[in-house]
Amino acid sequence: MEFKKFIAATVQTSPVFLNVEKTVDKAISFIKEAASNQAKLIAFPEVFVSGYPYWNWIMTPVQGSKWYEALYKNSVDVAGPEIQKLCLAAKENDIHIVIGINERGSSYGEIYNTNLIIDNKGVIIGKHRKLVPTWAEKLTWTSGDGSSLKVYDTEIGPIGTLACGENTNTLARFTLLSQGELIHIANYISLPVAPPDYDMAEAIKIRAAAHSFEGKLFTIVSCSTVSQEIKDALRADVPNVDELLDRKSSAFSGFIGPNGAVIGQPLIDEEGIVYAEIDLEKCIQPKQMHDILGHYNRFDIFDLRVNTAPTRKITFIDNHEEFNKK
Repeated sequence: MEFKKFIAATVQTSPVFLNVEKTVDKAISFIKEAASNQAKLIAFPEVFVSGYPYWNWIMTPVQGSKWYEALYKNSVDVAGPEIQKLCLAAKENDIHIVIGINERGSSYGEIYNTNLIIDNKGVIIGKHRKLVPTWAEKLTWTSGDGSSLKVYDTEIGPIGTLACGENTNTLARFTLLSQGELIHIANYISLPVAPPDYDMAEAIKIRAAAHSFEGKLFTIVSCSTVSQEIKDALRADVPNVDELLDRKSSAFSGFIGPNGAVIGQPLIDEEGIVYAEIDLEKCIQPKQMHDILGHYNRFDIFDLRVNTAPTRKITFIDNHEEFNKK
């Protein structure tokens, strides 16, 4: 059995707000930079393409309605040309990509918070739709289902991903661990509108460390930032937008090892790209003490069942032929 060792990159930055084409171009510039530094995996923030619905937190639902429409118009189809550009960039730069998008659903107006996993051959090998939109996010996104709660085998190792708050969901995390996850991508948005005593950056780090320590794996965190462009766009509807969206310690991006410790120097609030060596062999020894997928569990006592069937919106039943035979 070969234990992979490679360089990974993670990005902390903002999208070009509600502009799919320019945001994809921005992502590709980071992809090229990461590849030039020998990275074989790059992680991008939650719904990086192309923006987070901050208006849900600082406007009434009625005020935010026009912004919802703008976000839908700047959502993307997974098979669309914008995503194909990312796939081509992955192939040309021999790099795996995990990136958050606003995915356009089949219903006119339906949006999913989705993470795409693209391999180094430019193939979309998986997508994860956020299971439960958090708090005010329910005004925007439709919930995902268990069919996207998967781990994907790649040349660099088994990859899984969860978006933002669902990294707090113990059962979702265990579902990924049980499928052999060794590389976990946890992507977030900066949330300056949290309660005054809530340290968002520290909370992100704690969640990542918990998953890494429990599962004895590597967690890669990518978080967005709130750009001046985003604040200026919302200012007409919310004049005190700076007061509401300016906050220190609201973004954390970096790497957590199988021992739960931070690797290298993370990014706190600042934009940029950071790197770390991922050595999957380091996932072995910690399991000698606590392997919750093996000797350190009691599956005769605990029984987790996960419904991985895609949600069916409608079932058509045609009894016409049977009726005529009677």
